[in-house]
Amino acid sequence: MAERFELVEKALMLMLEEKKYSTLRDILITMNPSDVAGLFSGLDERQIALLYRLLPKELAAETFVEMEPDAQKLLIQGFSDNELKDVLDELYVDDAADLVEEMPANVVKRILQQVDPEMRSSINQILRYPENSAGSIMTTEYVSLRPNMTVGEAILRIRRQGVDKETIYTCYVLGNDRTLVGLVTVKDLLLAEDDDDKIEDIMITNLISVTTRTDQEEVAQMFSKYNFLALPVVDGENRMVGIVTFDDAMDVMEDEATEDMEIMAAMTPSEKTYLKSTPMDLFKHRIPWLLLLMVSATFTGLIISSFENALSMLPVLTAFIPMLMDTGGNCGSQSSVTVIRALSLNELKFGDLAKVVWKEIRTAVLCALCLAAVCFLKILLVDRLLMGNANVSLLVDAAVCLTLAVTVLMAKVVGCTLPMVAKAMHLDPAVMASPFITTIVDALSLLVYFMFAKTLLGV
Repeated sequence: MAERFELVEKALMLMLEEKKYSTLRDILITMNPSDVAGLFSGLDERQIALLYRLLPKELAAETFVEMEPDAQKLLIQGFSDNELKDVLDELYVDDAADLVEEMPANVVKRILQQVDPEMRSSINQILRYPENSAGSIMTTEYVSLRPNMTVGEAILRIRRQGVDKETIYTCYVLGNDRTLVGLVTVKDLLLAEDDDDKIEDIMITNLISVTTRTDQEEVAQMFSKYNFLALPVVDGENRMVGIVTFDDAMDVMEDEATEDMEIMAAMTPSEKTYLKSTPMDLFKHRIPWLLLLMVSATFTGLIISSFENALSMLPVLTAFIPMLMDTGGNCGSQSSVTVIRALSLNELKFGDLAKVVWKEIRTAVLCALCLAAVCFLKILLVDRLLMGNANVSLLVDAAVCLTLAVTVLMAKVVGCTLPMVAKAMHLDPAVMASPFITTIVDALSLLVYFMFAKTLLGV
């Protein structure tokens, strides 16, 4: 699919260069707005303006929403006031609010000057809500009905108002003080037995809603759990203020997953795409964690330094340190990633800690037995017999394998425990992912290794 789109993109860019504007426009109007927006990446300012002006009005507005902020900024700066107003008139309120958040102050001033007072008020209302809350991602454009309306009146209202609404499939029934009392779907209205049936007789009253301050990640999880197309947003007194639609929830899911991946890879989250990030941007996001992990790794160095005498008496012990540390880190990472994912899906809570630890201990025992057995045979057959290393005695083999088994057990317990503790402390569990846990397990594995070496080998 990607290769096919790349070929289409090259053909369209060739038409643009050859000034075959009529043919280019005929093709563009058959494409999805997201695909059209993808064509703008990599174009210069003149080409962006030229290509955008080839689009019909409605497609142009839908494409504008999907474009990267840099391309949007270039277009706005090149728009006349009338052109800017035409684009803004076609945007939904939540998309306009997102646009205002992305643009610099001088561009925001132009935008707010061109929108009508009602939209300006709605944009300001959304921007007042806390960042990453349901209020910050909702739209105020929804269809509202009254309980005493008939089905026929409701359908007529949808026809008159639905053109400017983001979704019309789900309609919300509001009381006199705008409290949310129920909802009906277009399907309910069309399949009603009589056009004179009252909305209050067919509406659903068992509602699930969120408040304006509900965290956006929790909102996205509710879409996944209940398969909603839209979710009503109410204030503290159950008054309807807006809805979150499925497409916005999908954007939140993507953003949250990206953020977790960056944190788990020991980076601070970035809002820029990789190609838009400069080397200095990447440096700023990576260096804090690298410095922290480097400093924390000095504990590993201190442990090795404190056992220099043992290593000098039996240098062969040094050869097995990387294997023990890597295996421990990998085991810890497996447990932490599994638990972090379960926490993000609300499959686990802190009260399940004992169950999780017990399950990981049993898993660790199985893994430890398997790894230790294979390690014992590998050292015996390869290091001692095949390579003829006489310093690798059975006691050395035993010390390594026992350390490996204990390291696996510790790593699994640490890997599952730390994310759950972080969650209980209202921290992001992803902070306790691979790099941080690996550093802890490395230090523990070395301590155990030298303790076994000292006990079994007397070094």
